[in-house]
Amino acid sequence: MLTQIALGTGVMLVSLMIGAASALMLEGAFVRFHGWLIRPPHRPKMLLLVMLSSIWAVMTITAGVWVWALTYDLLGVFPTFEESLYFSIVTYTTLGYGDVILPHEWRILSGMTSTNGFLNFGLITALLIEALRQVRIGQVTARRP
Repeated sequence: MLTQIALGTGVMLVSLMIGAASALMLEGAFVRFHGWLIRPPHRPKMLLLVMLSSIWAVMTITAGVWVWALTYDLLGVFPTFEESLYFSIVTYTTLGYGDVILPHEWRILSGMTSTNGFLNFGLITALLIEALRQVRIGQVTARRP
């Protein structure tokens, strides 16, 4: 049990570090393009911003899923990498079909995988909302004389 907790904690930290590094890169992009984003026309830029931010969110979530899938594969928990990846996607997104489950000796990791996904989804959502809010505030403020 302690081995699972230690390993799961390490994998969660790696996943969260990837998410943090990704967020820093996104913030850098927002800072770099802020002047352009607040100039008219606003609507096409907000549409582009939402689309690109959504792609960023999917890429960040995908990276977390792959970290878990690689962990399961390296541990030899499932017979194929495809099964490791499938289980990681279903668990990380907290969907939890239950058609593929971890062996008894590794089952604590499934809860840690879903906790990691739940946490990352929340953090990414908060970052996206705040970034879009800041751009919109800049657009509205730039219009005022």
